[in-house]
Amino acid sequence: MTPGSPDRTDSAADRRSSNDVPPTEPSMDIRDVERESAMVRLFDGHHTQLLRLAVLLGAEQDAEDIVAEAFCQLHRGWYRLRDPEAGPRYLRSVVVNLVRMRIRHLKVLRKHVDVQEPSIESAEATALLHEDQRRVVDALNSLPARQREALVLRYWLDLKESEIAEAMGISKGAVKSHTSRGMQALSRAMGAHS
Repeated sequence: MTPGSPDRTDSAADRRSSNDVPPTEPSMDIRDVERESAMVRLFDGHHTQLLRLAVLLGAEQDAEDIVAEAFCQLHRGWYRLRDPEAGPRYLRSVVVNLVRMRIRHLKVLRKHVDVQEPSIESAEATALLHEDQRRVVDALNSLPARQREALVLRYWLDLKESEIAEAMGISKGAVKSHTSRGMQALSRAMGAHS
């Protein structure tokens, strides 16, 4: 046997020098930990509100999926946020846009499909809306999408015009117009339901 060569009877621990460091588990980046705890706080604080927003905007049985997708998009794009406090605004915008896309998609499907599926109330819609709110929701659903969005964001979420404009992707002047027209149409619809 040559000096310095390991003896065949040496164990792996005997061959390891005192300078060797045992392998460690991969560490998690502190930014990932911060992102995960921020996402948990956002979910706990805003999930129900976003779910109601989606229902009121017309998401019906897809409300839960839309809100989940909004959280997934935020999670994927977390590091692109300029300000972590912008999370709720981002989530609202995503929910509004996803509901719009869903409604457009359903309109296209209905044009190309002869069979009309019966409208089924989702469990979320039923659980979140009391009977006394049903008339208002029915009247809201009769409004054009932009007017409905403006009214829900203004009067249900109590957002400022600038926040509504950001969520809807329109100007503050357009928010004023949609809100005003929406209130007039809602008043007429509620009067017709009386």
